[in-house]
Amino acid sequence: MRFLRKLLLPVLAFANLAWARSSTGDSVLVVLDPSLKKDDFSIFLGDLANKGYKLTFRSPKDASPEIIKDDVAQFAHVIMFAPETKTFAGDITPQSLVSLLNKKTNRDTPVTVIPVEPPRAHHIISYNLQPVWFSGVPQSLGNNPMLVPLLKAPPQAFASDADGDSGADALVEAADKSGEGLWAGSSLSLVTGFQALSNARATWVGGVQMFSDEFIKKEVAKGVQSGNRQFARDVAAWTFQESQVLRIDTVEHHRVNETLPAQTYTINDRVTFTTYISKYDPEVDVWEPYSGLNDLQLEFTMLDPHIRTALPPIPGEPGKYSVTFRVPDRHGVFKFVVDYKRKGTTYLTSSTVVPVVPPRHDGYPRFLSAAWPYYAGAFSTSAAFMLFVALWLAGDDREPKKNKGAKAE
Repeated sequence: MRFLRKLLLPVLAFANLAWARSSTGDSVLVVLDPSLKKDDFSIFLGDLANKGYKLTFRSPKDASPEIIKDDVAQFAHVIMFAPETKTFAGDITPQSLVSLLNKKTNRDTPVTVIPVEPPRAHHIISYNLQPVWFSGVPQSLGNNPMLVPLLKAPPQAFASDADGDSGADALVEAADKSGEGLWAGSSLSLVTGFQALSNARATWVGGVQMFSDEFIKKEVAKGVQSGNRQFARDVAAWTFQESQVLRIDTVEHHRVNETLPAQTYTINDRVTFTTYISKYDPEVDVWEPYSGLNDLQLEFTMLDPHIRTALPPIPGEPGKYSVTFRVPDRHGVFKFVVDYKRKGTTYLTSSTVVPVVPPRHDGYPRFLSAAWPYYAGAFSTSAAFMLFVALWLAGDDREPKKNKGAKAE
């Protein structure tokens, strides 16, 4: 993802092993720029406190409390509201922030004032949300499949990497470059999520004012409150691993009409594969069975998938997904693979290795129906030979005897 005009400072939230409203922990460090007043974000921060998060505040240049100490994360989440700060304490560097993603870190980044219509059908943002006020810097998105656009720029918006601030000058400069350096409409994102392969989450927000009390209280029309408050809740919930968090509890596999997994399978066996999936519920802090995945797939692979089939939910059994298939007519080391990756949802991956062997010497059928012509040929040849031998032995080929008293003529 390419940043326009200036690099946005992140709001960082990383995982711990503690249980909380978030599936990754409840301790939050808020790094607040001295030029910003905490009271200006009282609604957003108050909502977090009311959900059970323990907030700790520090300045960007303060040395304590440390984000990481002895290579151990000291907080479950870190929020950084410091868009104007140019120098930070020693524990806040680009390298340290990026390295936290390898520790299953969750990141959320806030960075002239327009109402933006949120997406109507989005599994992360609340349905039918009122327009949200935005002021800040947009982002130009690349083709990274792990990016999750949460709020797109309106169609009439544009941005450029021109040095001047005048919109007309930017258009003229971009025109001279044949459109290079100019972005417009849906190619721009104002709020963008990112989910690493480790399921750590990061969110870049183009303007810190989106979380301010001013924008939350600001009306988009007479008597119509903006959607900033609920939008901020949705973004924080997703970034802090409260929403759209799934996991695979267990997997099972066995032959049809059996219950225990086999150590080896034979080619052409009928096999049943089952997995159980649950979803995190932040309201009650429990994992509940989840049957809402309708596009889950199972692959039976040996280097390449030999079988790829749908893995549907089982009606009446929450959280259970199962499918039965025939093992391919090829022996080797196979794997049951579940690899579910969808934007905004926890990646689900599972791999189970099983060997597939040919039948034992006594495992083949006694007679093959396809070989009956050969059987008939062999039996008919044997029968004909026996008949020939019998006729040969039974036949009399001796010459008649001559009389001794006969005179020669």
